[in-house]
Amino acid sequence: MSSINAKPIHFLLVEDDESHANLIKLALEENNVSNTLDHVWDGAEAMDYLRRQGKHANAPRPHIILLDLKLPKVDGHEVLTQLKADDSLRMIPVVVLTTSGNEIDRAKAYYNHANSYLIKPIDFSKFQVMVKELELYWSVWNQPPIPDTDPT
Repeated sequence: MSSINAKPIHFLLVEDDESHANLIKLALEENNVSNTLDHVWDGAEAMDYLRRQGKHANAPRPHIILLDLKLPKVDGHEVLTQLKADDSLRMIPVVVLTTSGNEIDRAKAYYNHANSYLIKPIDFSKFQVMVKELELYWSVWNQPPIPDTDPT
């Protein structure tokens, strides 16, 4: 990890596909960076986690959210809309990580203030490279907002 960041980055992965989630976790672990990751399986649980409700009452505030669009209960677009409408959550960067190459999905995600839109490659090795580069960018080069800080 670079000396640019004083603390590890905490990721929240919102992903219902177990194989995709495992690939992301594996790729992040292989970088040997002291970042942390929590994983939730659907949009409703993501909002509970972010709002620190129910079993997630003591959840840490993530620095970055990795968000799939096609989720059960509450889809990724709705999670993004709710997240960016909430004053206490809107500053958290959101990386949409999806299989959808649909232009409408991409436009809607950016309209709702996604910070990045990445299409998951089908090829495992390319997917692994993408996740490693994603982590490098967001955990070393990018300077995320400080959680729970009011800029006003």
